[in-house]
Amino acid sequence: MLIATTAQMRELDRAAIEEWKIPSTELMERAAEGVAEAVLKELKGRPGKSAASIFCGTGNNGGDGIAAARLLARSGMQVRVFLVGGYEKMTEDAKEMTRRLSDAGVNLEQWRPDAELCQFVRRSQVIVDALFGVGLSRPIRDPVLVELVERINRAEALVVSADIASGVEADTGRILGTAVHADRTVAFTMPKAGHFAGEGKLCTGRLQIWDIGIPPALIRQGTYWTQSIDADYVSAVLPRRKPDGHKGAFGKASLIAGSVGYTGAPVLAAKAAVRTGCGLVTLGVPESIYAITAGKCDEPMPYPLPDTKGQFSKKALQSFRQRASGSDAVLIGPGVGRAPEAAWLMRSLLEELSVPVVVDADGINALEGHIDVLDRRKGRVTVLTPHDGEFARVGGDLSGGDRLGTAREFARAHGCYLVLKGHATVIASPEGTALINTTGNSGMAKGGSGDVLAGMIVSLLAQGAGPMAAAAAAVWLHGRAGDLAAQALTEYAMTPQDMIGRISAAFQSIRI
Repeated sequence: MLIATTAQMRELDRAAIEEWKIPSTELMERAAEGVAEAVLKELKGRPGKSAASIFCGTGNNGGDGIAAARLLARSGMQVRVFLVGGYEKMTEDAKEMTRRLSDAGVNLEQWRPDAELCQFVRRSQVIVDALFGVGLSRPIRDPVLVELVERINRAEALVVSADIASGVEADTGRILGTAVHADRTVAFTMPKAGHFAGEGKLCTGRLQIWDIGIPPALIRQGTYWTQSIDADYVSAVLPRRKPDGHKGAFGKASLIAGSVGYTGAPVLAAKAAVRTGCGLVTLGVPESIYAITAGKCDEPMPYPLPDTKGQFSKKALQSFRQRASGSDAVLIGPGVGRAPEAAWLMRSLLEELSVPVVVDADGINALEGHIDVLDRRKGRVTVLTPHDGEFARVGGDLSGGDRLGTAREFARAHGCYLVLKGHATVIASPEGTALINTTGNSGMAKGGSGDVLAGMIVSLLAQGAGPMAAAAAAVWLHGRAGDLAAQALTEYAMTPQDMIGRISAAFQSIRI
């Protein structure tokens, strides 16, 4: 799904109202219909009359909530609508919705945390969060608001947020002080980055996109730099397999990985590359671990390279160069260690190789203090796959909490494709576009998961997928395999090897 920024949403609203002459109250009523429908859908089948507490701010997001309250009251629900803030600060549209609410026999009440109101909130089956919407730009500090958000989060009621959970910064997913944890979010017109990125994803719950009546032609005029990755996206970008193809037609991937003490990393990466469809996978490992690696590999083809004390030596450069000639893509770094000669080898390969290169783990660590090596690869395809710690070592600064923006800036500055791993992995391109993943779970937070992902990315690159497509498809399939493993084995008990075993099922969950 294409993702809009706050500024783009404001422009869409403005154009719809001023250029297409759509009344702003009509857009608000349509937004309210989405919130009301979501509430009624969640409560469908529950016996008895349901009660709803609806918390509204003074802006247009509050107006959406007030209008939704009228619709819910009309459906037979017991509704109480609380204004958080001064009536004089309300927008004109929100005031108009208040008048319509009053005409329907429901009054807008000023929120005060007294015993009677708090008791009603406690016995409500639903809480509607219409406090701030996408316009929030400052941290929530007011003690009354902080206490209210905490009250909403403690409640046993279903929480539905209008457009975005209050307290989530729409363009980054950062939490501004504190935030509502919604069970369902009804996003208006288009999703925002905060629904998928950072902690915002944890506050969104089930996401529903609702059409409020902005003309599709207006939406199509926009240029959207970010989108989420879903099954349809992956299906569209996967390289197609020729019915009459042979193993050489489906890509040749060369991997250089492993060291004494890290014999699992090369095997996991190589097996994942094969399972993701690569026709030929060769694996260079230090001579000291060759026998171990060879015993674990059936389909990948391992071979020994010169080493020093269990880690690659400089002499491995010439040997790997010869072996990797003719490869379509190369993976460097998983488990190679941080010895000076091994780090030198990683940098030297980046300097020399003209084919697409995936740089993972210690391949990234080798760039600490040598980011100029990465910069000199501009114009060649380089995919970096750091976790937060590795990202920091090469100059990535996540202290501001904006993972999406920071990833885009890094990719543009260094001319690489960045796969910033973590909850809701972000993929950024040198052109400034970005993708946010929607699959995966905490059971994947185990040593070896990153090796699997690196093998999947190099596999798709070798098969001819573009770098952004290869990274995005691999990340989504990796997360989907992780989700399937968690379903079968729980997040506690699943392993990276279990994920490799479910890559095939991940492929089966999309249209190929």
